[in-house]
Amino acid sequence: MLEPRLDLKTQLKEAIAQALAALGLSEIPEIIVQETPPGKEGDYGTPVAMGLARTLRRAPPQIAADLLQNIPLPAWVRRTFVVGGYLNFELDPAFVVQTAVQPVQPFPPAGGKVLLEHTSVNPNKELHVGHLRNICLGDSLARILRFAGRRVEVMNYIDDTGRQAAESLYALEYFGLGSSEGSGKYDHWVGDAYVRLHREMEDPQKKALIEQGVQATLHRLEAGELRGEVDKILRAQLQTMYRLGAEYDALVWESDIVREGLLGKAMQALEGSPYVSRPTEGKYAGALVMDTSAFIPGLEDPYLVLIRSNGTSTYTAKDIALQFWKMGLLEGIKFRYYDTQPSGKELYSTHPEGTPMPFGAASETINVVDARQSHALRVVQASLEVEGRHDLAEGCFHLAYETVLLEGKQMSGRKGIVVSVDEVMDEAVKRVLAVIAEKNPDHPNPQEAAEQIGVGAVRFAMLKTEAKKQIDFRYDQALSFEGDTGPYVQYAYARAGSILRKAEEQGVLQEEPDFTQATPHEIALSKAILRFPEVVQDAARNKAPHLLAQYLLELAAAWSSFYNAKTPDGKPATPVLTAPEGLRGVRLELVKALRHTLKQGLELLGLQAPEVM
Repeated sequence: MLEPRLDLKTQLKEAIAQALAALGLSEIPEIIVQETPPGKEGDYGTPVAMGLARTLRRAPPQIAADLLQNIPLPAWVRRTFVVGGYLNFELDPAFVVQTAVQPVQPFPPAGGKVLLEHTSVNPNKELHVGHLRNICLGDSLARILRFAGRRVEVMNYIDDTGRQAAESLYALEYFGLGSSEGSGKYDHWVGDAYVRLHREMEDPQKKALIEQGVQATLHRLEAGELRGEVDKILRAQLQTMYRLGAEYDALVWESDIVREGLLGKAMQALEGSPYVSRPTEGKYAGALVMDTSAFIPGLEDPYLVLIRSNGTSTYTAKDIALQFWKMGLLEGIKFRYYDTQPSGKELYSTHPEGTPMPFGAASETINVVDARQSHALRVVQASLEVEGRHDLAEGCFHLAYETVLLEGKQMSGRKGIVVSVDEVMDEAVKRVLAVIAEKNPDHPNPQEAAEQIGVGAVRFAMLKTEAKKQIDFRYDQALSFEGDTGPYVQYAYARAGSILRKAEEQGVLQEEPDFTQATPHEIALSKAILRFPEVVQDAARNKAPHLLAQYLLELAAAWSSFYNAKTPDGKPATPVLTAPEGLRGVRLELVKALRHTLKQGLELLGLQAPEVM
């Protein structure tokens, strides 16, 4: 059995820290260890001497030379030398490859709970392309955080008392559709009625009548009379989320937050603050108002209405009550079993007839909400400051993301200018099936592979770009087996698997490796594999799944470079199955490690790893 993998960079950082202490530094600076650029001497280097030049009043090369004299080197460092202001390390090649083929050591559990809210789509119609990025970001980040040792609770907020749900349910009544299933998927059918209703509202006379019906429906929703109708829409939406690979721990219904009195309790708590008041005159007369100027500087009008003068609450007030519950300032919501998800994991939901369960009370919260809601999220964070809980306010994070275009077009739910997530996945799978039929007509299970590749391509396209940048999703680009796509990474995994299957057929899969035969080609691929744990930690710390997606593209490219390497006379430089005995064993172990790393990375992004493409 292989030993857990040693973290080479961490070991080097510890040695550098000891050398810095030997120089008499009272405070050790941040130590960065990087791979040396291609063509430069050594495997890793540190620029730490550069940052010490002003403190020590010496040139960086001299500081690096002093570090060299004082550093306690691990046995596997073959040579240490100064290049300019850098201190570089050349490692024993056999040791580097041997380390790369060892399994990643599990990250130790970290303290505290992270409550991550994502999706939170209004339960009034089918999910469209604009929702895709939210789900993919939230689900992938939850996976990454868990792998990095965090305890994560994933929540999906159900706005069942909002106007959108009321409009959809009233549309069914207005058009005499009742609650029959219609044709096709139920959330699509309801969504069509919702769009029709908005077209009707373009007529001023019809709009007045419709408005009365919507308001009456809103009151019925708030009274809990239409929960079953909302639930039918929600369950249809969940089928889309499950197909996309997203799963949750808890559904929290807005009506339950209100019904259990959390909204009133949150407002009561805030009223005791000097930043919250009920003006008796002016435009805010009779309303409950929060002054955010101390926490959000530069606002033209820092006063925010929580409860209107007519006694109705604003969206912000509901968001604050939810945030207070999330972070343990309020209790009282009850839960019960709701569904068993595709993985077998149980999903729970708030319910008036439920029982108390240990959801919420997190030390850190992450809200995956588009960038247009940044001010609203900042206000929710400020409410914790108003409550005197700076510690909890520090634990709030808004994962803001920009919009998604589809083939260059912007989406609009009310106008019906949308393409649903279901349609996007169906189209992607259909196109992949056509490619498989052309390229691999003897594929053992084309439908399963097309689902894995097509849906995976959609997810990867949502994740590979930094959240703050807009995405223009285009089928041809996302489904390409070349370039920065999910299928490119999946193909790298499948190609590695094909080599291992052939090795098993030839009876050489378990050949003893002779790591002393490792060449620079194995070193390059090994160093790419070794970066995986560090990238996962970076993605978790920065709440940035795109860092992992970019790494997987780099790893797949490193594998392609290894696989296609040529000798000076143009012959294959890195054959695996026909390599000399011992070196073949090394390469097979490296292919196993590569395949395992690709699969782990794909799973953290919510993609499956097809055995055959």
